[in-house]
Amino acid sequence: MERINVEHLSKQYRLGQIGTGSLVQDLNRWWYKIRGKEDPTLVITEANDHDGSQRSEYVWALHDVSFSVNEGEVLGIIGRNGAGKSSLLKILSKVTSPTKGKITLCGRVASLLEVGTGFHPELTGRENVFLNGAILGMTKREISSKFDEIVAFSGVEKYIDTPVKRYSSGMYVRLAFAVAAHLEPEILIVDEVLAVGDAQFQRKCIGKMKDVAVEGRTVLFVSHNMEAVKNLCNRALLLEHGSIVAQGSPAEVVDYYLSGRNKADWGRNYEEKDAPGNAHTRLKSISLEPVREDGKQILTVKSSLLIEISFWNYVHDLVANLSLHLYAATGECVFNVITQLPAPKLACGLHKARCTIPKELLNTGLYYISFMVVKDTSQPLFNFEEVLTFEVLEERETSNWHGKFPGFVRPALDFKITE
Repeated sequence: MERINVEHLSKQYRLGQIGTGSLVQDLNRWWYKIRGKEDPTLVITEANDHDGSQRSEYVWALHDVSFSVNEGEVLGIIGRNGAGKSSLLKILSKVTSPTKGKITLCGRVASLLEVGTGFHPELTGRENVFLNGAILGMTKREISSKFDEIVAFSGVEKYIDTPVKRYSSGMYVRLAFAVAAHLEPEILIVDEVLAVGDAQFQRKCIGKMKDVAVEGRTVLFVSHNMEAVKNLCNRALLLEHGSIVAQGSPAEVVDYYLSGRNKADWGRNYEEKDAPGNAHTRLKSISLEPVREDGKQILTVKSSLLIEISFWNYVHDLVANLSLHLYAATGECVFNVITQLPAPKLACGLHKARCTIPKELLNTGLYYISFMVVKDTSQPLFNFEEVLTFEVLEERETSNWHGKFPGFVRPALDFKITE
C-alpha cells in the first residue's frame, strides 16, 4: 500500500521577497491561472545553486520531483546543503505548499523538522506531549496510555513538569522525537534534528525508527550521516539542485553520491563575472596537484598534495588571511589550517595562496575542500563551500587482507617493536 505519492512536485521561491513583490505581477499570475495557463514567472528562474553565481531573482528549490513510498518502508533522502531536502519535507508536512505538482498522503503524519517543532515554549513537557498528540488526532486516553513510555524514552522525567522554554536543545529534541515516534502516526518524517542528541540517543532513535517500520508505518529520514542512512533505510534517493538524480538501494545511492563528489578534475577556473563570491572577494581558481618523487600524476597515500588558490580582493588595504577546511566526504572536518599570522595587508586585485599537505598523512577515501577569506582574522568575507573534491587512492601491494584502514589520517609514525 502506498503511503506517500509525489507527482511532478516543484517549489519556486523569489529571493528576498514574500509573494511576487508587486501588485502587477500578482494580478498577472492570477489572470494566467484562471485561464488555465502556466504561471509566467516560472520561466524566469534558475536552479538553487549556493555558489553565489545565480543571477535570477527566482530559484527552484525543487523541480519535477516524483516518487512513492510504501507502507513499512524507510526512505532515506540525501544530498548537499541546498539540494532541496528540507523544502521537500516541509511540503510533505504541509508547512508550505508546492508551486506545481501534487502529493498524496495516506494516514496521519508526524514531522520532526527542527528542534521544538510544534512545541509551545510556555507549556510544560507534559502539556506539550498532550498538545502534540491532539494535533496528530489522538484522543486523551490514547496519549495517556503512551505517556510513561514517551517520558522514559526521552529521559526528561525530572523536568517533565518544567516549561520547555527552559529545556536545552538536546532535551527538546529527545522529547519531540519521543512524542513523534510513540504516538503511532502512519507516516514519520525526520529531518537532521538527531544531530542535536548525543551518540547514545541517536542509536536509540535509529532503533526506534526500525521498530516503527517493522510495525508497518512509513519513515522519511533526511541525514548527512551516510552510515545511518545505510543502516536504517531500505531505499534512498539523492537530490541535487532540487531534482532526483539517483534512487535505489541505500548502499548504491550513497556510493554514487560520494563518488560523484570526485568528478572535478583537480581544478576549477572562473571568469570574474561568473565567479563565486560577493562584492568583497571572488574565486579565480583552485587546483590540486599530486607531487611525487617518481613524477606520476596519481593521488595516493604516498603523494604530497599541492593546493593553489587564486582570488580577487575588492577591499582597499584589506588585512586578511585564508582559512582552509578539509572534509571527509561524509562531512566530518579532518583539519582546518590558516595562512600566516600576522595577516598580510592586501591591495585590490588578484592574489594567490599555496598549501602543501605532506605525503603519508591522509588515509584513502574521498575529501573536499572549503575555504574562507577572513578579514582581521575574525570576520569572514565569504565562505567558498566545497570548491574542490578529490580522492586519495591506496598504494600497497598487501592491502587486501584487511580492507580499508580506519580513520581519516594514516600518518607514518615511528612505531617499532623492541626487545
